Parts: sequence; structure tokens; C-alpha cells
Amino acid sequence: MSIYDVDIQRLQGGPADLGQYRGRTVLLVNVASKCGLTPQYEGLQRLQETYADRGFTVLGVPCNQFAGQEPGTSEEIAEFCSTTYGVDFPLTEKVDVNGDDRHPLYAELVGVPDAAGYTGDIRWNFEKFLIGPDGAVVARFDPRTEPDTDELVGAIESNLP
Repeated sequence: MSIYDVDIQRLQGGPADLGQYRGRTVLLVNVASKCGLTPQYEGLQRLQETYADRGFTVLGVPCNQFAGQEPGTSEEIAEFCSTTYGVDFPLTEKVDVNGDDRHPLYAELVGVPDAAGYTGDIRWNFEKFLIGPDGAVVARFDPRTEPDTDELVGAIESNLP
């Protein structure tokens, strides 16, 4: 699967144009502002700062499907991320990652196994997919996998363009 052909909107409106990430490594993460895992934003922002100049970006995809933990409007989400965690990586519109209204981006992603072999529905906020520079998914990480773990950082470093 290539993420480049999927239509999705930016958090603040307008097309996100995923084609701009062609040739870059992307860590795609479904995010939420009121989750026990929300502090992962800090580590995600550190990854962005560390690797952005080496062809990497974090792409946050807000989702409100897990215990209503992303209830805010686009403006509220952007404000929270910016002021609380200094997030400057791109965020898309809020989407469904599971169920009948699952966004097409996630319709393909859920078939990718993680290191333990799990495939299927997104389990919770902050599940992560590493997309290689060619647009193919190279790894899936459990929501509890912190952004600074050796496993995740190593996968990013070995897939940088």
C-alpha cells in the first residue's frame, strides 16, 4: 500500500496531499488529547525534531473512537497539541480508524502485522505505523510502544531515505 494515493484533509481544512511525503519516512500515529498515552506527543515531537532534516516526519491522525478521548474541534486539537506539547508535525482531520466508517487510509493499514503478529483493528490511541520512503508500510507498533524505544528508533533509522 502507498499512502500517497489516499485522500485525507489537514486538521485545519484543505487536502493534506500525502504525496508530499514521497521519498520520506513517515511515522503515522492515531492520536488523542485526553488519553493516558497522550504524553507520547512529547516523544513524537522529539522524533520530529531529531529526524526531520534526514527525511522523516511524524503524521498525527486524531481519532475519537476510543472512550471519546479526542472530543475537541480541529481548532481545539491544534491548540492543545501546540501549547501543551509544542507539536509542529502535521496533523490530519479527525477520522475513524475502525468500524464501518473506517477511513480508507486505515482500511489498508489494519492488515499489517506488528512484531507479535497482530493484525486487525486499531487497538487504542497511539498505535503507530512506519511508512518507508516508497510508501510501503514497514512496521506496526503497539500503542504502548513509547516513541523513544530502541525498537522504534532503530526502525526509523534503518528506513530513513
